[in-house]
Amino acid sequence: MMVSTRGRYALRVMIDLAEHRSDGNISMKSVAERQNISLKYLEKILPILVKEKMIEGVHGKGGGYRLTNEPESYRVGDILRLTEGDLAPVACLECNAKPCSRTAECRTLPMWNELNDLINDYLNSKTLADLMKP
Repeated sequence: MMVSTRGRYALRVMIDLAEHRSDGNISMKSVAERQNISLKYLEKILPILVKEKMIEGVHGKGGGYRLTNEPESYRVGDILRLTEGDLAPVACLECNAKPCSRTAECRTLPMWNELNDLINDYLNSKTLADLMKP
């Protein structure tokens, strides 16, 4: 499993919004400048987060983005699965994967299942609040 730029940037955006949540709505431009992420890239990430109601976007004067919940309620695993799709270490464990004809005799499947559980359990144990700590 390799986390893409989109996943890493989504986490940075969410942390930024969490750290500045007392400022009200935060403009995309402010986030882009603080995080050194292009506006074009943010225009691809923010709608995904809005659609899943992780953040809220307000248009017009005084508009911007803000978290819909407290930082403690956002699990890193949820954010990454949203932006990355699946966090499975091998294709046969991905959601909606075609059944493998070798499943019954696969000697490595138990190991991959265990690794998949470890990855998801670890990422689900971390929250935005944890990532805000220095």
